[in-house]
Amino acid sequence: MISAIYWVRKGLAAEIPEKYELDDKEYDRINQLAAIPLEETEEIPENNQNKMTDDSEIDPELAKYNLDQYDDDEEDGQPMTLFGNMKGLAYYASNEDDPYITINDEDDEKEDVRILPTDNILVAAKTEDEVSQLEIYVYEEAEDNLYVHHDIMLPSFPLCLEWLDFRLGRKEGTEGSGNYIAVGTFDPEIEIWDLDTIDSMYPDAILGKQEGSQKKKSKKPNADYHIDSVMSLSWNKNHRNLLASSSADTTVKLWDLQSLKCAHSFNHHQDKVQQVEWHPIDSTILLTASFDKSVAAFDSRAPTSVSFWNLGDADPECIKWDPFLPQYFYVSLETGLVLYFDVRNFNQVSPVFTLHAHDSAVSSLDVSSSIRGCIITGSTDKLVKVWDVKDMKPNMVTSRDLGVGKVFTAQFCPDSPFQLAVAGSEGKVFIWDLSSNAGIRNSFKGRCTVPFSNDSTIVEKPPVTLTLDESDREEEDDDDDDDMEEIEDDSGDDV
Repeated sequence: MISAIYWVRKGLAAEIPEKYELDDKEYDRINQLAAIPLEETEEIPENNQNKMTDDSEIDPELAKYNLDQYDDDEEDGQPMTLFGNMKGLAYYASNEDDPYITINDEDDEKEDVRILPTDNILVAAKTEDEVSQLEIYVYEEAEDNLYVHHDIMLPSFPLCLEWLDFRLGRKEGTEGSGNYIAVGTFDPEIEIWDLDTIDSMYPDAILGKQEGSQKKKSKKPNADYHIDSVMSLSWNKNHRNLLASSSADTTVKLWDLQSLKCAHSFNHHQDKVQQVEWHPIDSTILLTASFDKSVAAFDSRAPTSVSFWNLGDADPECIKWDPFLPQYFYVSLETGLVLYFDVRNFNQVSPVFTLHAHDSAVSSLDVSSSIRGCIITGSTDKLVKVWDVKDMKPNMVTSRDLGVGKVFTAQFCPDSPFQLAVAGSEGKVFIWDLSSNAGIRNSFKGRCTVPFSNDSTIVEKPPVTLTLDESDREEEDDDDDDDMEEIEDDSGDDV
């Protein structure tokens, strides 16, 4: 299954990603990040220290081969080596020094990993057969081509992704912007990976890493690190060194990417905090949604003054600010409803409007930043719907079953507003071109920052995806449904 996706804008990825090298400097960095002090050591009893030496006896049948001195044997005064009977065998430290190797594969390798400025990157958090990884896709819009560029192994089931450009880890202090993805998982730590490096073995940074002494302490929320699953992440695009996280430990934390430390911890919720999101204009305002059946908004500079909105008896799934009307925000619920609130009217009971979007949980919600009034919802009922919100009245434009199974995540492309990425329980990514749908073009004509084509002869394109055999698809459906049931049991609530 794919639990989260994230688009990376065109031109932000390195054209030729670098190859990961485990040199002495990187080895020392990993040791510093992964070091766990050993507070208790078990001493080997003295009577057992030489037990192997004392009790070991050489088999008489093997004694005649004198294996104890095997490496000491010499031939013509020279130590015996592998292929020692081969004379004149030359060894070269690199292929460049070997005169018999004339083919240079370096150019071919660079071409295989090249990312053009016109390519979009799409990161997908995928879990299959209890193995979790990040799949980094390249999407060539002109050719409708989607393929996996490289992948990154993860230690635990991923729940959320967030892109950021603040340089850290191996590239800390260097000039220019970076290309990183932060990952929240069932573990309480947040890993940050460099997307411009292939075959990485270890993240560039880990937020909230607990050392041995900390892990043994009582599991109570604290001001320094999370103690439960990280359910949501939000990067502050104005203050680039700030990353907000929400957790199942009921806290929201603000991380300083320069020091890699928690700058502030907020505990205004009483249950798991499903999502956190920075305001698109006011860079100090945070919006949070919790399983305590409430949404909260507050200024991170004055965290004691918090405004709440009651969600009744339903748990929230997603929250989104309205980019065209930033004083409003959306909340999707596990009951299939989508609520629209005015942040200026805090502590109100009734939303501005209520939309019955689906018959089951609205597990995915996104609001277009390029098409005014256009929102999409995805649900565990396997449907993706496009809505037109005009004059505070939402109307459905179209609905599709894209064959992804239960929809867990959907997101508009930031560069091409008509491209929508959708993924779910089948473990595949679909790219849906909304502009090829006549109903969508007619509904949002004149309300898009990038005009739709007026060509009425455009035929709706099928979604772009990585295809699987039907037999594989059926097997993945069964496996992912079982996996989702296990996840719900582990967390106590739907993811």
